[in-house]
Amino acid sequence: MQNNKFKSAVLGSISISISISSLLPTVLFVAASTASAVELEVKDTTVNLYGFAKLDLIYDVDSDLGDLVTHSNIRLDDQDGSDGHTRLHALQSRVGISTLTPTAYGPLKTVIEGDFFGGSGGFRLRHAYGVWNGILAGQTWSNFGNFLGFTPTIDFRGQVGQTFIARQGQLRYTTGGLSVALEAPGTAGGPTAIYSILEPEPITPDASSKDGLPDLTFQYQSSVGPIAYATSAVLRQLSVYDADTDSDESAFGYGVSLSAKFTVSSAMSIQGSVVYGDGIGGYMYSGPAASGFYDPNTFDVETIEAIGGTLGTSIEAGPGTVNLAYGIGTADWDDAEAARLSVGGQNEMFQSIYLNYIWSPIDNVSYGVEAGHYSREVVSGNDGSAVRLQAMAMYSF
Repeated sequence: MQNNKFKSAVLGSISISISISSLLPTVLFVAASTASAVELEVKDTTVNLYGFAKLDLIYDVDSDLGDLVTHSNIRLDDQDGSDGHTRLHALQSRVGISTLTPTAYGPLKTVIEGDFFGGSGGFRLRHAYGVWNGILAGQTWSNFGNFLGFTPTIDFRGQVGQTFIARQGQLRYTTGGLSVALEAPGTAGGPTAIYSILEPEPITPDASSKDGLPDLTFQYQSSVGPIAYATSAVLRQLSVYDADTDSDESAFGYGVSLSAKFTVSSAMSIQGSVVYGDGIGGYMYSGPAASGFYDPNTFDVETIEAIGGTLGTSIEAGPGTVNLAYGIGTADWDDAEAARLSVGGQNEMFQSIYLNYIWSPIDNVSYGVEAGHYSREVVSGNDGSAVRLQAMAMYSF
């Protein structure tokens, strides 16, 4: 499809992410569909430099949603605020270096990549990892996530409610289409939340979230005819230290997902995903709730149930591709409400809808326009929505 170059570059070399997620032995470490600006040999190591410069032009019709869509910024219907916000930024611009070194026992591959979403335009590490004989060590895409259910968006956030499409530190082993990893706790999953008791008067426990064990993730990818699919799972511990009782409390959470892409023809695809978990937290991408909460009434850590899903289609049209995408993420706060905790203002549901057109007049150049509609609802029942119009120009190397 015409937007493959855009998908590859914006997702951070999607050929890398997909092959790493499926963990095939022959992983490629070049920016997919984009030519390297520099390729050189250092002794017996091949070094490639890749990246892109991207300008985002954004107009928020309602609330100011940020440099990338942040659902928590959506103003609720009972809140006052200004409408109409414009911003232009190049924070998603990216540069990376990949290497390939032959050894007597198989190739050694490494990647170091970053962009400028580190706050105030600061450089941010995205990928820093190596792979040898199926063993991956470093920071890269979570083994729980994949891009099969992803539909291209110009907004850097993308659809809510899908598998976790972000990066964290991990140690992973792959054999065939199966991969198993130990991943950093408390980053993707998020910390256990601490709330005040509403009755008889607001009281906040002297407790704090802690990371006890690494998260354990599994994934399997395969295909049947025109359908590529992946299923994944995560097991994790949620822990809290309560200074009032001088005790550690914990609970175990889990999550499962299924993603698939149906290639209808060379000009059309349909893709989607479903994610469910109890204590899954951020492993459901851009989900509305924390992994769990501490109940100071019973001194227990309680997990929060969450479910999400995405559905989208990509259709070639003229010199480019039309992408239509929907995503939803929900969380169940019933146990927290039953414990009389102050969670009325916490997010309970996020939704996102994208319609865009992305085209490449020549190799390594992509342009696009997009309209997005976003909404959120909080536990008290209040809700709100916002509209964003966005355009982009991206030049890859």
